[in-house]
Amino acid sequence: MIAARAAADKKAEDTLALEVGDIIGIAEVFVITSGTNTRQVRTICDEIELALKREEGEAPRAVEGLSDASWVLLDYGDLIVHVFLAETREYYALERLWSDAPRITWEPSASASLKISKIDGVSRPRDAAAHRVRRARPSARAPRGSGPGGVSRGSS
Repeated sequence: MIAARAAADKKAEDTLALEVGDIIGIAEVFVITSGTNTRQVRTICDEIELALKREEGEAPRAVEGLSDASWVLLDYGDLIVHVFLAETREYYALERLWSDAPRITWEPSASASLKISKIDGVSRPRDAAAHRVRRARPSARAPRGSGPGGVSRGSS
């Protein structure tokens, strides 16, 4: 599932693929995924387009919703990709609408998988692109009882 893996490579959330061919006649597969902001939605769409062009030589027949980027539809004929903002996806709930469609199992690419790192002697999942944890030096700490900018936290 090239489109699903490409979405995962750009940290798309809750990516799933549904086999809808027996239910509707316009497509065989829906890929449904979401991003946390419009910039990420556009980035996910760009990555899906690049991956399908590179690996299959396919360009979308149509792209709808890219200017708004709350719900972008990439139409590849037998494959239709829906990239949502998380809130928009929750509102329209396509998974519930197509709940009778069988899910297609897919594996994320190696670049999308999490790596394990040791921080403070404890193994924790960490994204490959994440920055190292830096501890504040004691001299950089704010005096007790003060908040950001030295504003007192207590009641006046």
